[in-house]
Amino acid sequence: MSSWGDAKIFFCILFITCCCTVTVAQIVMDCCLSVRNQTVDKRAIVDHHHQITGQGCSLDAMILVTRRKIKLCVPADEPWVLDVVKHVEDKKKRCMKTKKARGCKDMTRV
Repeated sequence: MSSWGDAKIFFCILFITCCCTVTVAQIVMDCCLSVRNQTVDKRAIVDHHHQITGQGCSLDAMILVTRRKIKLCVPADEPWVLDVVKHVEDKKKRCMKTKKARGCKDMTRV
C-alpha cells in the first residue's frame, strides 16, 4: 500500500514540474533584434536596461529609454553608451537624494 502512495506523490510532483516548465517557457521577452551605433544625447535618456545574450535574446545590447518612453537599442560595449549609462545612474542617485533637483521629474516617471 505504501508503494502506491509513493507513486501518487511522484506523479503529482512530476505533473507540477511539467506545468511550471511550460509556464516559464511561455514568458514573452521584449528583445532588440538589431542595434544602431548612433550617439544619443544623454540628457534625453531617463533609464536603461542591459539585454544579455543567452537570457532569452540572441543579441547583447543596451536598451536606452527616452523621456517619451521610446526604447533605443544600442551596442552595450561602446564607450559613448557606457558614458550615457553612467550619466543616467548619477542622475538617479542625485534625484534620490533631493527630489527637487533639476531634471528629476522625468526620472521619477520611469
